Amino acid sequence: MTSRLFGPLLASLLAMALMACSPEQTPEMDAVTDPVAPTQQPRPAAEQVPPATAQGAVAGLSWSVPEAWVAQPQRPMRVATYHTSSAEGDSDPGEIAVFYFGPGEGGTVEANVDRWFQQFDQDDGRPTSEVAERETMDVNGTRVTLVRASGTYNAAAGPMAPRADLRPGYRLMGAIAEGPEGAVFFKFTGPENTVQQEEPRFMSMVESIQEM
Repeated sequence: MTSRLFGPLLASLLAMALMACSPEQTPEMDAVTDPVAPTQQPRPAAEQVPPATAQGAVAGLSWSVPEAWVAQPQRPMRVATYHTSSAEGDSDPGEIAVFYFGPGEGGTVEANVDRWFQQFDQDDGRPTSEVAERETMDVNGTRVTLVRASGTYNAAAGPMAPRADLRPGYRLMGAIAEGPEGAVFFKFTGPENTVQQEEPRFMSMVESIQEM
């Protein structure tokens, strides 16, 4: 009779032991087997900043990009945007914006030069076109119009934008290259000392323009 009672008792004790060791009843086991979340999520592709490239190209033209310039994320209406370092005492970097609107699009060279000049005010009230510099050069067989201007810059986007973002002491260097597939516009703006500091690099880029 003792052996008949011992068998069921032993089976009951074994079942209780197995239940105590079940993974469903062990929080520590759940914590170990759960996947570990990464400590840092990757940035969305739109926020990633591409590195500066050695070459730029559009509209049948190519140009060399100075290594010291930093390429910025893609922006509407622009082929590329680069930032320069700031000169000592300047809080803003220089910005080079490259535009291409398609064959025969974007307006004439004259219209764009005038628009750039109209974005600058002079302390004495004179039109910027009277004090700005302009020249035309042949760069490896491509006609390039080069302009320089200084003054108070209206940095608001668009030709009809209100004069709400005025920046005194700014400078412009602009180059319009008349390529085989249309004009390519290079617009360099920033604090005057910064633009003057980066002028040799800007000119090296302009002088590297050539047909592909």
